[in-house]
Amino acid sequence: MFVVSISLLIIASILWAKFGLNLGVDFRGGSVAEIQFTAQQPDIDAVRTALSKTDFKDASVSLAGSDSVVIRGPQLSQAQHEALVSVLTTKFKDAKPQETRFDSVGPAIGDELKSRSAWAIILVLLAVSAYIALVFRAMGRVLNPWAMSVATLVALAHDVLLPIGLFAALGHWYGVEINAVFVAAILTIMGYSISDTVVVFDRVRENILRGMKASFHEIVHVSIMQTLARSIATNITTLLSLIAIYFFGGVTIKYFALALIVGIFSGAYSSIFVATPILVWMVKERAR
Repeated sequence: MFVVSISLLIIASILWAKFGLNLGVDFRGGSVAEIQFTAQQPDIDAVRTALSKTDFKDASVSLAGSDSVVIRGPQLSQAQHEALVSVLTTKFKDAKPQETRFDSVGPAIGDELKSRSAWAIILVLLAVSAYIALVFRAMGRVLNPWAMSVATLVALAHDVLLPIGLFAALGHWYGVEINAVFVAAILTIMGYSISDTVVVFDRVRENILRGMKASFHEIVHVSIMQTLARSIATNITTLLSLIAIYFFGGVTIKYFALALIVGIFSGAYSSIFVATPILVWMVKERAR
């Protein structure tokens, strides 16, 4: 299973390095307007053509559901925003367009959000390392408690890199943008991954402290089997909800749900096939 995990990580890292992440307005600055056509389905090509003959020719236009379009472009002033709405209202008056959302973010705010997002992830990793080492300090006679922190962090890196690689590919080929919601998804994935891993590690600790007569890798195997039904049930019910959100929740949270689907599935996988095997390997190396 290490071969499978390493292969997936290599693919995700190559996609990320080659394509990068298609940062949205939240991070690079700019404006986003969502226009709903209440009378008829919008013709996206007609919207693009109408904007190409105005000062908004550099804006990108994409569908949002069956009756709306999302227009992304450079940061607009109040006058430019009103002119944009006026162009669409005049050109498509029979379709009765209505603006349902408008967001404008300056470059400085976007840079600050990137910095805050990076710090949020770093602080979570540090807090997780300290928490795991503290909670499992009773395992000191068998292994170094920090070994569990290392195994947990490797599993977290696995679970975070996979959705990042996926979204790098989606951003390159389908124009999917990364915004602050994606950061929230990554932090949520980390929480789920840690939860699954801690459940397995806690059962390992209980079995050792109860005096189970077996080798360490056998104790780990028994612990995984004892927690497997719980992990499967928890993750399947969560994934069913996320799949429903992905298909029926609307374009605003569609890719948030997709990131969580990939990350939570990966988290359930990594707690069994990444974190615990690394722990067993580290114990064997310590014994040797």
